Amino acid sequence: PRVGVYAGATMSSYALFNLAGNRRVMESVGYYQTMLGNDKDYLASRVAYLLDLRGPAVSVQTACSTSLVAVAMARQALLDGQCDLALAGGSSVASRQRTGYLYQPGHILSPDGRCRAFDAGAAGTVAGSGVAVVALRRLEDALADGDPVLAVLKGAAVNNDGSLKVGYTAPGVEGQAEVIASALAAAGVEASTLGYVEAHGTGTPLGDPIEIAALNRALAATGAPPPPGACAVGSIKTNLGHLDAAAGAAGFIKAVLVLQHGEIPPSLHFREPNPKIGFGALAVADRLRPWPRGADPRRAGVSSFGIGGTNAHAVLEEAPERPGSGPSRPRQLLVLSARTPAALDAASARLAEHLEAHPEVPAADVAFTLATGRRAFEHRRAVVAAGPEDAAARLRDGRVLAAGAPARERPVAFLFPGQGAQFPGMGEGLYAGEAVFRETVDRCAALAAPHLGLDLRELLFPVGAGAGDAAGNDAAARLRETRFTQPALLAVELALAHLWRSWGVEPAAGMLGHSVGEYAAAVLAGVMALPDAVAVVCARGALMQALPPGAMLSVALDEEELAPRLSAELAVAAVNAPGQVVVSGPVDAVAALAGALAADGVDSRSLHTSHAFHSPMMDPILPELRRRLAAVPLAPPERPFVSNLTGTWITAEEATDPDYWVEHLRRPVRFAAGVRVLLADPDAALLEVGPGRALASLARRQAVVDPGAAEPGAGEPRAAADRVVTGAMRHPQDERDDTEALLEAAGRLWCAGVEIDWDAVWSGESRRRVLLPTYPFERRRYWIAAEGNPYGGSARSLGETLPVPLWRRADPPAPASAVPHRGPWRVLGEPAAAAAVAEALAGAG
Repeated sequence: PRVGVYAGATMSSYALFNLAGNRRVMESVGYYQTMLGNDKDYLASRVAYLLDLRGPAVSVQTACSTSLVAVAMARQALLDGQCDLALAGGSSVASRQRTGYLYQPGHILSPDGRCRAFDAGAAGTVAGSGVAVVALRRLEDALADGDPVLAVLKGAAVNNDGSLKVGYTAPGVEGQAEVIASALAAAGVEASTLGYVEAHGTGTPLGDPIEIAALNRALAATGAPPPPGACAVGSIKTNLGHLDAAAGAAGFIKAVLVLQHGEIPPSLHFREPNPKIGFGALAVADRLRPWPRGADPRRAGVSSFGIGGTNAHAVLEEAPERPGSGPSRPRQLLVLSARTPAALDAASARLAEHLEAHPEVPAADVAFTLATGRRAFEHRRAVVAAGPEDAAARLRDGRVLAAGAPARERPVAFLFPGQGAQFPGMGEGLYAGEAVFRETVDRCAALAAPHLGLDLRELLFPVGAGAGDAAGNDAAARLRETRFTQPALLAVELALAHLWRSWGVEPAAGMLGHSVGEYAAAVLAGVMALPDAVAVVCARGALMQALPPGAMLSVALDEEELAPRLSAELAVAAVNAPGQVVVSGPVDAVAALAGALAADGVDSRSLHTSHAFHSPMMDPILPELRRRLAAVPLAPPERPFVSNLTGTWITAEEATDPDYWVEHLRRPVRFAAGVRVLLADPDAALLEVGPGRALASLARRQAVVDPGAAEPGAGEPRAAADRVVTGAMRHPQDERDDTEALLEAAGRLWCAGVEIDWDAVWSGESRRRVLLPTYPFERRRYWIAAEGNPYGGSARSLGETLPVPLWRRADPPAPASAVPHRGPWRVLGEPAAAAAVAEALAGAG
């Protein structure tokens, strides 16, 4: 990502960042101190490395003004097009927690541990530890992408006092006034419109009067200043102490919150104004007070001044009114992921709590934010819900989809069902709500109309089909006619396939169609153009419809076991799975077989078909079908699919041979063999692209690899649960609506590691990102405990790695005769006393 990083830190805080970022404990005190001294300048580069950010990475160090200078630099980088999003801030974390100081009058630190900015009793600030980071974008980009905008950075400026002050560490009125005026000019706003200033506000006797004088001078120099006392001023240092490199960004964040909530909080410990300060247009905020919106937008200034005279000021404006989000699907797919199962559980609980507290937030915006605004980690969970409260309830009671995603992307194979899966209303919800699906169905219906003499959509989506009225019953009866069934299935399957592909889900692991379903695979593979495929399928269905009626029977036996039981009139029409064979033939012969099987205790089930497909009863129409196919241009497949005629990958010669497609109608469907071919890829996810879940159920029965074939390094064979086999459309008896079935399939695929183009999922919708709970980090302590010595390491490691010179206090030496050691001696002390001791030692030799 083109993300810029502008950050600064004190030496000690960067050492802690390094420890946490690398997850290692520095036992060596010597190395720890070296890191303190030498690595602080690489904070921004380390952030860019750890987060894989490709924009500019600039470490900033201007003492107290560091992080606000970083904000100003990041703003300019965005305006210059160097990055599209910038992270700016600072870090200041003291490595020793048990510290204190001796108060010295006139110095920067407070005598009582309180910062009283602009108060009569102000006598210094307090040191604090903290990290502050803000994310900046160009306003037009943020609005276009639906990001939550908390405030607008109208302008910013940076300068240095130079020598126009009494000393290097002293503040100066001229430099501060100039940088404030420059920021106001860059913002293009009148000083009179400022309602709040978040001041540098150290609470020192020297700094406070200079800062207020500079503010008033700048306000007067940029047009009419606010009326006396009209602009509130405060300092976050009264709350947090002085955060050093993080102080400016902390004040920036406070000003954003003031604008966002329309309330000005008090500057703490303020009792009475400093009599040495002429406040003019400014008044210290001494209580919480509302900030109503007036004719102009609410605006605030933020100041931060550094030792050495580098000054920064920013001008903020309240966020523009956010446009409402648009309509969306009746149900939404919410996705969550984390590094560990425990973190995933915590994230789910936090999201549920948030949704319960904010039921007014559109579920579509929540789903959009989770999918497009978060990185996907190994442990994943998804839930399909009708609204925030429904989502919270499902997260609470565990009605979710969950899986551990593989380290690499999982490829997908498409399964296209054949005749028998159809029902009136199949895909009706998708036709109403998904543009890609609707456009494909419309095109197929237009192409089929001249061949069928009717509009397929009248059969697919009859009025009242769900209620079982006359129109629905008539459509159901006609849809069972083969001449209408097959083009209807082709239209729905291609529409669903195009919808998945528009979401970034491609059949990279191959395709497999069951009987007429292979025509959908042929279209996607480029073997047949869509108009030709529609014409062939319409002709194929019409020819089959004209044949005498037949029957088909599903038998719970393997093909080898069933073969001796078949009469000459019967044929194996399909081998769908181990112990799952379909027999086809005349009605009487099939009925006789069913009776014989029942007598032997073999399960069988009649299929709802009108003809004996894939049997000798198809022979009379084969020459005419061959003639029709000979007129169709056939091309080698551009993407692989498995032939249900051979049970393995189709070849270019087969795909372009009209006789292949003739035999395809006559010979058995080798679906079970085709599934085995697809499952040879241990990572492949199988997606049934069509109505119902029959193919997914059949494929799932084979979704266990050879027990002797273990994954490299795993030591155990892949279990069936590791395979992903799912349908994408509801069954006619399924109580779910079409959208819910589709989104649940997307959730299962994503949980298993399939990448989805989330932006495409919400293409054409007006979506907004919303504020949601952040990642539940499982915090671990990497602190190097002091264990009784002041260097931060253990006593043992200290003695082994770092020599420590020690001095023992001794009494003055005894008379020379009693001196136990002849020397040499080094005598330290006040000159006269030292001379006396030296003389006595010399006298003793």
